[in-house]
Amino acid sequence: MIEIGPGPGGLTRALLAEGAQHVWAIERDPRCLAALEPLAAAYPGRLTLIDGDALTIDPAARCPPPRRIVANLPYNIATALLLRWLDRVHDYDSLTLMFQREVAERLVAAPRTPAYGRLSVIVQWLCEVRILFDIPARAFTPPPKITSTVVQFTPRAAPLAAAEKAVLERVTAAAFNQRRKMLRQSLKALGVPVKPLLAATGIAPTARAEELSVAEFCALARAAMHPMSGSP
Repeated sequence: MIEIGPGPGGLTRALLAEGAQHVWAIERDPRCLAALEPLAAAYPGRLTLIDGDALTIDPAARCPPPRRIVANLPYNIATALLLRWLDRVHDYDSLTLMFQREVAERLVAAPRTPAYGRLSVIVQWLCEVRILFDIPARAFTPPPKITSTVVQFTPRAAPLAAAEKAVLERVTAAAFNQRRKMLRQSLKALGVPVKPLLAATGIAPTARAEELSVAEFCALARAAMHPMSGSP
């Protein structure tokens, strides 16, 4: 198990007590690292403390497979961490992570819903995603002003549809940055002729970003890699 930001060790202790073979805890606060030392002594050989910033550390390089990330993420960097791990998502058997409820809803959102966006597409392209449960504010001290939600990500054996990740990210960025506009307008940001791009994928020029499935975005990404000449 890989835990990010264990703090005083509440989740760490529970993982060890429930039988985790080994927990690798990444923490940057020296006060928390000191507080975790007695826990490491109580579970000899089963808890490794890593002093460092999770945004710069590759967890897969620090511990052997099989690996699972289980973490109550710092909310201000939760999405950045997730996107970083998705670059090598097959290094992990699963990721079980806590987010603000609003972010969790974006992760699992379906097309034609207000929460559906770039994050929904990229995450669902690479993983099966499901919400496990909510955690009320009263479970924390001090209680935050938000509801927290635990989400589980299981890497797909292969992406949902063929696409280059960098190109898919460009396509979704162009489409959702102007999500209220039709694709014939919003996709001009790609710098390729839009009319033949849409014709090649069978997607209506009048469609909007939130109407497309993940597979349709992948089709656009494949077509964008080999743009045809034509009018914009």
